[in-house]
Amino acid sequence: MLTSRTFLKRTRAGAVVKVVREHYLREDIPCGAAACRLCPPRPAGPGTGLEAQPSGAASSLCPGPHYLLPDTNLLLHQIDILEDPVIKNVIVLQTVLQEVKNRSAPVYKRIRDMIQNPEKHFYSFTNEHHRETYIEQKQGESSNDRNDRAIRVAVKWYNEHLKKIEDEEIQVILLTNDRINKEKALEEGITAYTCEEYIKSLVANPELVDRLACISDEGKEIESGKIIFPEHIPLSKLQQGIKSGIYLQGTYRASRDNYLEATVWVHGDAEENKEIIIQGMKHLNRAVHEDIVAVELLAKDEWVAPSSVVLHDDGQNEDDIENEEEKENILKTSVNKDMLRPTGKVVGIIKRNWRPFCGMLSKSQIKEARRHLFTPADRRIPRIRIETRQADTLEGQRIIVAIDGWPRNSRYPNGHFVKNLGSAGDKETETEVLLLEHDVPHQAFSQNVLSFLPKMPWTITEQDMKYREDLRHLHVCSVDPPGCTDIDDALHCRELENGNIEVGVHIADVSHFIRPGNALDEESAKRGTTVYLCEKRIDMVPELLSSNLCSLRSNVDRLAFSCIWEMNHKAEIIKTRFTKSIINSKASLTYAEAQLRIDSATMNDEITTSLRGLNKLAKILKKKRIDNGALTLSSPEVRFHMDSETHDPIDLQTKELKETNSMVEEFMLLANVSVAQKIYEEFPEFALLRKHPAPPPSNYDILYLTIFFYFLFPSFQNLEIKTDSAKALAESLDKAESPTFPYLNTLLRILTTRCMMQAVYFCSGMDNDFHHYGLASPIYTHFTSPIRRYADIIVHRLLAVAVGADSTYPELTDKHKLAEMCKNLNYRHKMAQYAQRASVAFHTQLFFKSKGVVNEDAYILFVRKNAVVVLIPKYGLEGTVFFEEKDKPTPRLDYNHEEPSLTVEDTTLRVFDQVKVNVMLDASNIQHQKIRMVLVEPKV
Repeated sequence: MLTSRTFLKRTRAGAVVKVVREHYLREDIPCGAAACRLCPPRPAGPGTGLEAQPSGAASSLCPGPHYLLPDTNLLLHQIDILEDPVIKNVIVLQTVLQEVKNRSAPVYKRIRDMIQNPEKHFYSFTNEHHRETYIEQKQGESSNDRNDRAIRVAVKWYNEHLKKIEDEEIQVILLTNDRINKEKALEEGITAYTCEEYIKSLVANPELVDRLACISDEGKEIESGKIIFPEHIPLSKLQQGIKSGIYLQGTYRASRDNYLEATVWVHGDAEENKEIIIQGMKHLNRAVHEDIVAVELLAKDEWVAPSSVVLHDDGQNEDDIENEEEKENILKTSVNKDMLRPTGKVVGIIKRNWRPFCGMLSKSQIKEARRHLFTPADRRIPRIRIETRQADTLEGQRIIVAIDGWPRNSRYPNGHFVKNLGSAGDKETETEVLLLEHDVPHQAFSQNVLSFLPKMPWTITEQDMKYREDLRHLHVCSVDPPGCTDIDDALHCRELENGNIEVGVHIADVSHFIRPGNALDEESAKRGTTVYLCEKRIDMVPELLSSNLCSLRSNVDRLAFSCIWEMNHKAEIIKTRFTKSIINSKASLTYAEAQLRIDSATMNDEITTSLRGLNKLAKILKKKRIDNGALTLSSPEVRFHMDSETHDPIDLQTKELKETNSMVEEFMLLANVSVAQKIYEEFPEFALLRKHPAPPPSNYDILYLTIFFYFLFPSFQNLEIKTDSAKALAESLDKAESPTFPYLNTLLRILTTRCMMQAVYFCSGMDNDFHHYGLASPIYTHFTSPIRRYADIIVHRLLAVAVGADSTYPELTDKHKLAEMCKNLNYRHKMAQYAQRASVAFHTQLFFKSKGVVNEDAYILFVRKNAVVVLIPKYGLEGTVFFEEKDKPTPRLDYNHEEPSLTVEDTTLRVFDQVKVNVMLDASNIQHQKIRMVLVEPKV
């Protein structure tokens, strides 16, 4: 049956047009109930539909067999309840699914996953195309009311329809938290309950009540009822204010070190007021880290400077507002006018970016209390008030909590318990926490994704050899860290008859196995990168590819993408060519093994000769790069030696880099530059490139301040850092040596690293600044690691099209889609870096847990108002030494921001001072266990 839907639409020019769409209604859409013989069979696909005998939780309200049918708001807000294994046999209407899709992409994805999960028995019913459940919108009826009516019509139809099943009468129950919708449903003879009524009726699952989202803030507000925060301006007024320039829109970034301070990064191209400081609880006005907010700038005489004080919210009493005001006064110390920054206040929320948060329960001191505070693991997130009856069980556990709302008269947001992850301090639990907190997709690959892997046993076919060069005769070898199984790259070097040298970089041909648009490709694109933790690797692609078919292991035939240069002995490129190939690596070496071969007086085989040739050329290439102004910066990297049985760290040292590390790096950089030039030449509008922006001059302030102070000493008179170009910076860093202070150069390079911008992926057609500052290269991309980076897969696809080895597809030549993809890749890379750092921090804690107190030499990196940040070179470990301790008299502190220096009693501490510290694990706060450092020398 054909009907039509009519609606009005406003065009870009402002005109209103009438749109008429054909709308097909059908009679053959199945109801999804397994026992139903009246409907046609359900089409094959993921999910199993509704059970004939509905299993699930037993309810005292509806003891008979029943299916559940939730409305839109219930799905949006109570998704955590619906995901619980006891909730089964749920009908999700098309009306509801469409509304959820428009309002929350993450919730929509979670519902789709449940519909596809065969154990959940969720069924998606296409009610908008079913002849008996489709309804027209009445005149004067709002879309919302029409959709509520469509839901009630579908429930009625289901109940009538299921009565016709002979064996057993199954009831359909409407779940809604909408009071009016529920009243109308009851008037129409439909059984309807609120989510809370139904969940509280589940006889065997009282713990599910904890997972109820607290939608209405009534009854949850602090008893005092005192208004703490200003009201948020409605969205419509905010949008008008942003258009007219009264308000600024930006991303809210809370401070890790000071819970009463945040920064808003303003969206848009305007250079001024790009970064706005927000200080004080009322001005923060219930914004949460990563929310999109509207900010009103304060008058210039109210501007403040970024605070140098470290403040953590560790109070237990949520009504202690006076204490907050006292803490806010600490921030307002007199500062130099030059330090003042644009300052504002949050006037409204444009988009909440709340996610489930990991952390621990801070159990209330009131006996039998149900209301407790939850402390998130991420210090940038405020504490959350939840209600739970399981406080005794959850104490000492890592749990997940979701925020439901934040009323004006509540010091903290309200939320609900979602899941218990396990005991705090347990290695598995802590790894799970850091993966969740850094949004690293780490679930097992789904069957759908795995179905696109090649069938084993796999062999190279005639078809695979098409457009491929056979390079199996070459003496190719790989050089990697010990224990590496995902070998992306291999190299060869040989002398040509004309006296020149041929060098090849051979990269795993991952794009041969991952074809555009399938589930495997989509999953890899979502993950974006492999994440390397201290003892675990979260693969971007399934293990069959990462450790087997794509890994360029020795003595097996493998598909590769080769970049081959003809060079002279001065490492000048004469000719470059790219080809898909087949290789057979003759050796898989570690950096140390390769170094031994190069240094050996007795070894002269083909592989060793090849390595020596590569090493010789690499040194020339590196010198050229550095002469061009490439930076050699420093960030202390740490390696753990693990106990073979307990897998606990037994030794901790900074990583030692060999000549062979540099050798491999040089050729990878050269391949990336060569490929970048080729794909940009072929596809100037949609090449995926990588750039590293030059830091703005203000980034170097900390470096200048440090140098300025040291310049006063005779032995540092030649110390001068120039930052007008990467070349000038590189040269001045090379010259920054002091005979009395050998570690100075490393510290300067570490400090300079902190001044750098983040390197990012971008689409060539959407940007005109391609320069890579750190490498001093006019163009750059990532081509050499497709097993662990999705960007490289896209670059392979572009290069394959450029050399006629593969065909293109629409998304590859859509610069807007490519720009969107770059955004996700940049986010995933950033989060992977943070997750890796968190893993190192956790393993460092495990190491010091068994060590007790350790006394070590350290250098001061930064000076704060009430603390100094130090670096211990032996471990590459950074930590903060505080001078204010609980239950101890506070020493006299005098902070000078111009030097910068901190005088503790009569001892003055400055950046780069050498000190001695005691290092130990502070486990007093089980959630935020931390390495505690205490100054031993100089004695204060």
